[in-house]
Amino acid sequence: MTHRITIEGGGVFDVSAEENALLRGALRAGVGFPYDCSVGGCGSCRFELISGEMETLWAAAPGLSERDRRRGKRLACQSRPLGDCTIKLRPGDEYRPPIPPRRVSAILRERRAVTADMAEFVFRTDRPADFVAGQYALFQPPAAAGMRAYSMSNLPNAEGEWRFVIRRVPGGRGSNAMFDNVQVGDAVTLDGPYGHAHFRAEVPRDVVCIAGGSGIGPIVSVARAAAQDSGARRLFVFEGARTRADLCFPVLADDARDKVTAYMPVLSAEAEASDWDGARGFVHEEVERAVGEQVESCEFYFAGPPPMIEALQKLLIVQWGVPIARIHFDRFF
Repeated sequence: MTHRITIEGGGVFDVSAEENALLRGALRAGVGFPYDCSVGGCGSCRFELISGEMETLWAAAPGLSERDRRRGKRLACQSRPLGDCTIKLRPGDEYRPPIPPRRVSAILRERRAVTADMAEFVFRTDRPADFVAGQYALFQPPAAAGMRAYSMSNLPNAEGEWRFVIRRVPGGRGSNAMFDNVQVGDAVTLDGPYGHAHFRAEVPRDVVCIAGGSGIGPIVSVARAAAQDSGARRLFVFEGARTRADLCFPVLADDARDKVTAYMPVLSAEAEASDWDGARGFVHEEVERAVGEQVESCEFYFAGPPPMIEALQKLLIVQWGVPIARIHFDRFF
């Protein structure tokens, strides 16, 4: 059974009655539905329900302001059609998924510590791991309400291997459920791929990758893709971390290290008495210092905590005037 969804002013698509959210059904149908995080935090998938009935999955999702709610706005990632509906939004080709997402069963094959609070989870599916470097997948962690988004840290492959770098967040129900309730040999549902901050192999510009914290996952994936590409582009990797013990790129990307033009780690909380002789401070400050006059020849990919994302947007867009089309990141909160 399917529900017919009509976009006011043009466009019709069908969503399975078993689908868990309008957004995911639209993307599976190849619709260019605006979105970023897919889990209720960013507000990019706002729409209006003109007619029909939809179930709201998370009424308090922070992606909607009180003004949005008063105006009747909804989040597609937190709305499930209960029948045929008409909606109002402005779709765009830039949001059309390069690979339609699908739900598959994934078995945890390995979990290895990367830092004191981060680990790489290795899942295997019976289908090829079909995604573009830099994208993410959704999980429903056992005993935790709502979906969680985690980015792949490896490259697409025919063997069906999916790798994710997950940080255990104090008090975080989703991350703690992934660490405590998913054991090697357990099966979970993996839904993906999603995300727009994927590697653009067709763009010949130099690649600048910037990671902060657990944002290292998609950055390792993009760096691997850039290193594997046969083009003449240069590859620069910046990693922001609190201490030397929190740096992940050297551990995760051994296979790409010899193709990296420059790796620039930046520590924000390393002890003053440490013998660390590298950069200190915030990673965006090192990007500003190191990239400088080379900005015109660069394509930028970054992932990390919201303050880092905001600082990089200000640097790249406001200060340097880098076109939006050359800046790639997904917003998570």
